[in-house]
Amino acid sequence: MEKLSVSWSSPSNIALVKYWGKIPHQIPCNPSVSFTLKNSLTIMDVEAEKTNAGEIQVDFFFEGKINEKFKSKIVKFLESERERFDWITNYKLTIKSENTFPHSSGIASSASSMSALCLSLLSLDEKITGVKTQTEDFYKEASDLSRRASGSAGRSVYPYLVSWGEIDSVVGSSNLFAAPVNKADIHPMFHDYCDSIMIVDAAEKSVSSRAGHSLMDSHPFRELRYKRAHENLEKLLSAMKEGKMEDFISIVEEDALMLHALMMTSTPSFILLKPMSLLLIEKIREYRRNTNIPVCFTIDAGPNIHLLYPKAHETAVKEWLAMEFKDLRIIHDETGPGPVKIKD
Repeated sequence: MEKLSVSWSSPSNIALVKYWGKIPHQIPCNPSVSFTLKNSLTIMDVEAEKTNAGEIQVDFFFEGKINEKFKSKIVKFLESERERFDWITNYKLTIKSENTFPHSSGIASSASSMSALCLSLLSLDEKITGVKTQTEDFYKEASDLSRRASGSAGRSVYPYLVSWGEIDSVVGSSNLFAAPVNKADIHPMFHDYCDSIMIVDAAEKSVSSRAGHSLMDSHPFRELRYKRAHENLEKLLSAMKEGKMEDFISIVEEDALMLHALMMTSTPSFILLKPMSLLLIEKIREYRRNTNIPVCFTIDAGPNIHLLYPKAHETAVKEWLAMEFKDLRIIHDETGPGPVKIKD
């Protein structure tokens, strides 16, 4: 039987201005912008074997073990994309996936994994149909497809700094796909950024991001949040263009805390932060005050703290982390070049 295979690695991303809340078909209620990471990756190998079975068939292995929960998510997504991949019922997919970081702990594992899957599907599509897509169109479609699989995954297909959602000041911005921010439009102090991820708790989150998004539908601060998110994004891009570090820090930290405030004031409410999360925030702010090194924090939908700082300060910050937090697991990462095709 005919067998085809491809492999992609795709990164996680860390949002600087978060999207929280969506309408059907994975459309965000507010735009967002994120750093694409370099080392926090999903590495995925997808093999397609011709079967002519007439139904979707998937075997999914995560870190060497069968994972039925994620398999069902993939099958559901493939069912929704039958029209796009009209060959999908004639091939059995064997998917082997592994992460370089803890899964389901607020480090955007769905972003890296679903973008890796969508990139692989599009590469397989080119092989099966014999139709090669122009590079720019390939990544735009990969972003659109990834967004439909898992909202923030649409940002992971591009390098460095990426926006997603309709933004007044960005021509061609869209809710359907993300777009890379041109480095030439950003001050050099933001060109190389580090993200030291401080792992407070690597266990699976008590409340999924999907459930959290849905609670925004009836949130009392819904419209205020969306207005503020638009403002924050515009201000952030302006600060990064003009080299205003204090503004960058203020906006990033405010937006992270607002995300968790929304969780704590929804109905039902939920709290993903841990006591250690709050302690780390205080320690980061104290270190910034004492050293004038421009570290700041952000937090995704989980308890873990992302410590952001310019690469120029990497040595000093890592020395501080090693001394101050000897018993804490820390994943050191930085902005990166985006996905890589490993095997074609």
